[in-house]
Amino acid sequence: MRYSANSVWENSDKYDVAVIGAGHAGCEAALATARLGFRTIMFTVSVDSIALMPCNPNIGGSSKGHLVRELDALGGEMGKVIDRTFIQSKMLNKSKGPAVHSLRAQADKARYSRTMRQVLESEENLEIKQAEVANIMTENGQVTGVQTYSGGIYHCRAVILCTGTYLKARCIYGDVSTYTGPNGLQAANHLTDCLKELGIKMYRFKTGTPARIDRKTVDFSKMEEQFGDERVVPFSFTTNPEDVQIDQASCWLTYTNETTHDIIRANLDRSPLFSGMIEGTGPRYCPSIEDKVVKFSDKKRHQVFIEPEGLETDEMYIGGMSSSLPEDVQYAMYRSVPGLEHVKIVRNAYAIEYDCIDARQLKPSLEFRNISGLFSAGQFNGSSGYEEAAAQGLVAGINAARKLEGKEPMIIDRSEAYIGVLIDDLVTKESHEPYRMMTSRAEYRLLLRQDNADQRLTKKGYEVGLISEERYQRLLKKEEFIQSEIERLSHAHVGNTESVQKLLDSYGSTPLNSGTSIAELIRRPELSYLAVKDIDSSRPELPEELETEVIEQIDISLKYEGYIKRQKKQVEQFKKLENKKIPDDIDYDDVKSLRIEAVQKLKEYRPISIGQASRISGVSPADISVLLVYLSSAAHHS
Repeated sequence: MRYSANSVWENSDKYDVAVIGAGHAGCEAALATARLGFRTIMFTVSVDSIALMPCNPNIGGSSKGHLVRELDALGGEMGKVIDRTFIQSKMLNKSKGPAVHSLRAQADKARYSRTMRQVLESEENLEIKQAEVANIMTENGQVTGVQTYSGGIYHCRAVILCTGTYLKARCIYGDVSTYTGPNGLQAANHLTDCLKELGIKMYRFKTGTPARIDRKTVDFSKMEEQFGDERVVPFSFTTNPEDVQIDQASCWLTYTNETTHDIIRANLDRSPLFSGMIEGTGPRYCPSIEDKVVKFSDKKRHQVFIEPEGLETDEMYIGGMSSSLPEDVQYAMYRSVPGLEHVKIVRNAYAIEYDCIDARQLKPSLEFRNISGLFSAGQFNGSSGYEEAAAQGLVAGINAARKLEGKEPMIIDRSEAYIGVLIDDLVTKESHEPYRMMTSRAEYRLLLRQDNADQRLTKKGYEVGLISEERYQRLLKKEEFIQSEIERLSHAHVGNTESVQKLLDSYGSTPLNSGTSIAELIRRPELSYLAVKDIDSSRPELPEELETEVIEQIDISLKYEGYIKRQKKQVEQFKKLENKKIPDDIDYDDVKSLRIEAVQKLKEYRPISIGQASRISGVSPADISVLLVYLSSAAHHS
């Protein structure tokens, strides 16, 4: 082992789980294991960086809002904390169908971090320790504990790696290169060597962030003011909607221009991104402004969002202009944007490089295939984003706890949640850049809407032990109302009466020629459950606390019924392949007619099902057919 502490001392306390890192993945992982009754210790290089948002302080957004809703439905914490600390909230894509509606909230950065820390500190099975972990201790391929840089040994039965962007981190802008973590925080420099010695394959990835500017130096009169929604929808299914109806802060929209682009082009040779100084691979879907100007040279302008970092600070975030250009170029570039002509920079923009893993070394449970009890989550798995990290952290925490209980892992598949898509993509597909969740990655997105995340996943959270009996019973009550109302509406008929025609006229809806069901009327684009209430004489009284949610589900279920049925049939076919399990001890060399590449890939990944095998690059449909025949023959002879 390359690392050796000056003095080694053994902590007499015994832990069940050690979580390394206190970002969004670490917080969810530690809370999950602690709440499931396991004594947990969470290590962080700085307690001041717990649940830090080193990039844009917002939660949610396109597809990411789905992840937060799903996380909440399973018993996670992120949705609850953002509901308590947001300063502006918006439902995105409202002009499109419900499948792509996504909630996004701008957070008060300091309050979010402080609130999450309070939640962690109030958890009785959880201990927080400021220390850098330098060594994962193993015996016969099984985790036995961790050792800190100062020499402390902490025995445990499971370890969850949530190191984010801190491992051997390097922040870069222009010629300036500092070996620090995000926001100038201490990097974690001593764990990588140990991981490599354990046989873990590492990557070097990059991400970046824009400058933070002083609000007092911004001319908002040259920008478009961006308001939050009039009626705010909470992230958590447990939050009372009335509690989130607050006075919201404004964000602002401006644009780059040809002058901005000329400044950037003239200084590309000074950008470490283009000079070769940065070795790591950056996220394609969150490019720097240098990338945008080079790759989209025909575009005359790019959007720039000016967003507050909190209510008690003048720092503002410049969304859409992350950069690693030198400081003097950053000033010239930002000051060419309308409204920023006299802007003062509080924190320079920078790129950050860090060590992460090839997540194909993980099982779908997020446990390493070759090291029992070692789990991994978050940006360390090669993903990007707070929401992706938190979702993985929760799953890793649940599965670490289930392993200690001797139970089967909780595996969420692609047809059940965006979380399932995220993890399946990470563990089966080769990724040469930080992975970002997008709605287009989900094949069954009409079923995986953010509005029905509770109906899809709360039962799983309840079975795992993170959802209370009261919350589960509330869900069952809600589902009962939805089903009984849809059934009633399908059999409630109205005729071609004056009152019906009057109502249809008021909504510009086609007149009736004969009687129809109220359900059929609601299916019309211009009508809804509430719109037809005056002609629905048998309508029951819905419970006030469930009314909004029930009505929303009735409208969506009826309007998209045909599409939903079609997608459910597709899921049935998908499930058939997912349910065809592949034995752990299968010898792929014995499977005749498999191509050499397929044998190599199947040996490397050890897929748990035919479905997972079919998504591995290098395994063809013909190989899957061969494998199915082999498994069928093996089952017949056993």
